[in-house]
Amino acid sequence: MKIKQISLFLENKPGRVSGACRILADAGVNIETMSLADTEQFGILRLIVQDWEKAVSVFEQHGIVVKLTDVIALQVANKPGGLADLLGLLDQTQLNIEYVYTIHCGKTETATLIFRFNDPEEAIQTLQKQGVRLVGADELFEKK
Repeated sequence: MKIKQISLFLENKPGRVSGACRILADAGVNIETMSLADTEQFGILRLIVQDWEKAVSVFEQHGIVVKLTDVIALQVANKPGGLADLLGLLDQTQLNIEYVYTIHCGKTETATLIFRFNDPEEAIQTLQKQGVRLVGADELFEKK
């Protein structure tokens, strides 16, 4: 149920994010979702792509430092309190959320979010016991 996330450490200058996206586009790799966090000098661009091995390879060929991280995709009710209910379940555990961002939302009954936990294996076991719906890579990249 773990999904590979690519993290790039980019200088915080115009064109760095578009350059990384162009590298993937030229390699034929589609970005499913992304998140950008920045500081004054550097940013961390987090990407979820289906062909992460190819993405890592082309970034490295371009001299870009890449880090792979295991993240977990969860579905939550897309209604007021849906996320609060999930977070309430997590409050009862020893799991620590390092960060979270949305991958799918819109006018559907559920939203899919990407979570980075301090212990992904324990998170998977705990969440499954709580009845939380985890989304695997096959389902995540399935064409609708």
